[in-house]
Amino acid sequence: MLTAEFLSRLQFAFVVSFHILFPAFSIGLASWLAFLEGVWLVRRTDLWRDLYFFWLKIFAVAFGMGVVSGIVMSFQFGTNWAGFSEAAGNVIGPLLNYEVLTAFFLEATFLGVMLFGWRKVSDRTHFFATCMVALGTLISTFWIMAANSWMQTPAGYVLRDGVFYPDDWMKVIFNPSLPVRLPHMVLGAFISTAMVIGGVSAWYLLNGRFADKSRATLKLALAFLAIVIPLQIAVGDMSGLEVHRNQPAKLAAIEARWETRRDVPLTLFAWPDERAETNHYAIDVPRLGSIILTHSLHGEVKGLKDFPADQRPPVAIPFFSFRIMVGLGFAMLGLALVGLWRWRRGTLEKPGYLRAWVAMIPSGFIAVLTGWWVAEVGRQPWVVYGVMRTSEASSPLPVGSVLASLATFVVVYLGIFGAGLYYLVKLFRTGPVPAPVRGTAPHQTPARPLSVPQDAIEE
Repeated sequence: MLTAEFLSRLQFAFVVSFHILFPAFSIGLASWLAFLEGVWLVRRTDLWRDLYFFWLKIFAVAFGMGVVSGIVMSFQFGTNWAGFSEAAGNVIGPLLNYEVLTAFFLEATFLGVMLFGWRKVSDRTHFFATCMVALGTLISTFWIMAANSWMQTPAGYVLRDGVFYPDDWMKVIFNPSLPVRLPHMVLGAFISTAMVIGGVSAWYLLNGRFADKSRATLKLALAFLAIVIPLQIAVGDMSGLEVHRNQPAKLAAIEARWETRRDVPLTLFAWPDERAETNHYAIDVPRLGSIILTHSLHGEVKGLKDFPADQRPPVAIPFFSFRIMVGLGFAMLGLALVGLWRWRRGTLEKPGYLRAWVAMIPSGFIAVLTGWWVAEVGRQPWVVYGVMRTSEASSPLPVGSVLASLATFVVVYLGIFGAGLYYLVKLFRTGPVPAPVRGTAPHQTPARPLSVPQDAIEE
């Protein structure tokens, strides 16, 4: 039977899952643009200028869709999650306001210079504006992750009459899970962006377009991934240790571990059965689970049976999502390592390898999305872990009104953002055509970052 709480959770999950893809892309793109313009300032060649303006158009669309989809979530705190807003507003509200004051205003201030100031300001001023936008995206990530991490591992508060009051803001902000979750998210955004850059470059090379530009960006994406993915794996390992310490029920769900035991095997695949509290068709590697999860040969992992039934998270979503995320991570690493080998042998542009890049374009976003599902579903049934239940956070709304708003969100999102994605595809098809040059005529207008030529211009 559908309830208002379930539909509110489904609606928020839909909005968040849709929204997170655009900030993840724009975070990486902003830093990529700063890199491209920095190289252009040094080399002053058309290749780097054209690449900058091409990816600037992509960034403008992705940034806009991220802002629009993010605003909706703030309203839902008041409409669908009034209990959470009333109880935790003293903590979450300031953190979200800090994000607006320190990050969004910074981005908004310099975004106009970045998009329209190419002919109006000096080279260094324009580069400074690009760097400030990139910095703003990272600061925004910091505050959003601080708020979400506090919900995962609450600290620095006192609870009076069911209301959270901040007691130590440093502990609130730098809660136990933030130091690992923040770099994990930022690196995930960078990897997702690099996969798009490499995949689009591979697509151009397959079609014989923009060869010099695509060859340069494919190699840059390849080298970046070869360095950053192993770093992300290390950060992910630290994140697992943090979950083991602070959210043992979540870890038990991720691993579908029912019994508390030492010498835990690593379950590569299984079909978890929550009713029978067991796994079917399990493929285990003996003792490897203890080594990875506890960094000890005989480490103990707590099982789900040690938690009351009403305090256990769902198992299937965290279990399968985690394996998809990890599997894609190693697939991307394999793609990068094979690319390094081919680069050395001079066979980087073989059609089969380029097609693999194109096929892997969405892999980074899927990994980000499944990682987010692991974090959020694994936290259930708590909205503030171990303190406030999700059922206590929802608004007492009629089922029909929540169902209607959910259907409206789905229809509107598919329409508006479908159009946005169509325009992004159109930009990608046009490609990195010659960018506007500087001029001195007083009647010249600013460069239009969202303009698309009527016909694609080939090199």
